[in-house]
Amino acid sequence: MKIRVGLGFDVHRLEAGRDFVLGGIRLEGSEKGAVGHSDADVLIHAICDALLGAANLRDIGYHFANSDSRWKDMDSKYFLSEVMKMLAERGWKVGNVDCTICLERPKVNPHVDAMRSILAPLMGVEPDAVSIKATTNEKLGYIGREEGVSATAVALIFQES
Repeated sequence: MKIRVGLGFDVHRLEAGRDFVLGGIRLEGSEKGAVGHSDADVLIHAICDALLGAANLRDIGYHFANSDSRWKDMDSKYFLSEVMKMLAERGWKVGNVDCTICLERPKVNPHVDAMRSILAPLMGVEPDAVSIKATTNEKLGYIGREEGVSATAVALIFQES
């Protein structure tokens, strides 16, 4: 069996009056949302980068450039589905992903199960193979000032012999 790991990181600016899409769901009642060319789902973007990195397929910006109008306001679940196709074409399967979201507000923990139930089928794994954790930045820096959100993901992929 061949096994690889990849690390993904993404960050987006937060702005008042925008929808906040995170982990494939819309966080209702959030005062601010992430800004980006697509739906700015920082968690899915970090997962895509971790998977692409593990398979040595560059990064999400290479495949879905923010200068390409096709991806304007695109649902990031589409990007994850396409990344999974790229992996499958090369015989890779996902073992698990472990993710950390860093933002001050809103609280993420009440939404973790919903996110896992959306992300797991897209990656062809059971929800218990998708770990999503959240932390604050203790009021420090751009995240602490509620100007941005970041996510980090580690993915394990494998090819069976």
